[in-house]
Amino acid sequence: MTPSFFDLKTGIAGEILQKFSNYRVRLAIVGDFSKYQSKSIKDFIFESNKTGQIHFVSSTLEALGKLS
Repeated sequence: MTPSFFDLKTGIAGEILQKFSNYRVRLAIVGDFSKYQSKSIKDFIFESNKTGQIHFVSSTLEALGKLS
């Protein structure tokens, strides 16, 4: 993922994740998201994780657990 993905003003994250949601494809994005301190990206990650369709997780093991 490019840093612009996490800049919500670009709209990239919304567009990409909307495609996954529209086609009902589950997705796990693995990484350390603590470096993103803006309230908007934290809220975006929190809301995405609530849907059960898109997951922002910290490890591959956690990703596999969410997707299985």
